[in-house]
Amino acid sequence: MTIYFVAGEASADNHAAALMCSLRELDADLHFIGRGGPQMRKIAGGQFKNWIDDAAVLGLWEVIRKYGYFRGQFHETLNEIHESKPDAIVLIDYPGFNLRLARALRKQSPRQKIIYYISPQVWAWNRGRIKKMARLLDLMLCIFPFEADLYNKSGLRAVFVGHPMIERLRARKIDTERDRNLIGLFPGSRMREVRKILPVMLESVSELQKQNRNMRFEVAAASEELAREMREMLTRHGQGQQGIQIKVGETAALMQRAFAGIVASGSATLEAAYFRLPFVLIYKVAWPTYLAARLVVSVKYLGMPNVLADREVVPEFIQHRARPDAIVKAVRRLIEQTDARNRMISEFDRIVGKLGEGGASDQAARAIIEEIGAKSI
Repeated sequence: MTIYFVAGEASADNHAAALMCSLRELDADLHFIGRGGPQMRKIAGGQFKNWIDDAAVLGLWEVIRKYGYFRGQFHETLNEIHESKPDAIVLIDYPGFNLRLARALRKQSPRQKIIYYISPQVWAWNRGRIKKMARLLDLMLCIFPFEADLYNKSGLRAVFVGHPMIERLRARKIDTERDRNLIGLFPGSRMREVRKILPVMLESVSELQKQNRNMRFEVAAASEELAREMREMLTRHGQGQQGIQIKVGETAALMQRAFAGIVASGSATLEAAYFRLPFVLIYKVAWPTYLAARLVVSVKYLGMPNVLADREVVPEFIQHRARPDAIVKAVRRLIEQTDARNRMISEFDRIVGKLGEGGASDQAARAIIEEIGAKSI
């Protein structure tokens, strides 16, 4: 039995690799093909294409600039699926590419099984697309409970499997105490994000250091390449940054050691909530990208902890509101006011409780096997 996977970002590569492992536990003879990242390729083998470095783009203009590349990859993917005739296609997040692919596949092979894992956030930017998605997809595997309710009401069969983050982060818990003088900085995992967001963080750090000379800062870097860029940015920023260290691959540990954090919007906000790290959220993108997003995004909050709570549990500082003076004030409140810290941590308990008990990959694997009609194992 063959399953064709499509994932286009590093986080999706990790989630899909965990899903592949769970599928193999159910059926050791499963054959995986498609395109994704290095973790998926390790499991699937040499035929699997690692395209993450080219496929993971951020922002409208970067997509437009690489239009020729994506057009070629799109048709190549369609041809591969047509020739291999897989028993099912599993699309992982990456909606700009994957939803278009689902539409083309439905025309090309009307009876092809198409399963989506980790829903695109259409509930944030275009709920009207859900009924169209119901005609394209056989099953949606959701990582947030409200998504499954929304899709099922709209005619798209959906199952809540839990958030795959839970099992990954549970394995990274450490026995440590928080350092009252340590602030964690989490500027994102993409170069473009870091270049936009870290300078705002560094300006905030300068002001915090003036107010408390004992305060230290650690920056989480997802890779050595990002760490090199961060070091150059620290040098360009000038004096007053002696209290900053860059830590590569230590995000989970830093979230458990720091007393408070400044976190870029993205998956790291849920990770910080899981580790009960009081934090403020910031985000900046190119102005054309921001203005284009404002035209289509219809949710009140950007951070997933706030979306899940349906209120601003974590202060959000977006685009022109990401000013050092406002950020510093919010961070100091979390450091100095015990009641504010405890309220946020208590809300994190409720938010994380909505994400399931773990085992998302196993539940998703069972749902996929059932959907493609394999015999129970």
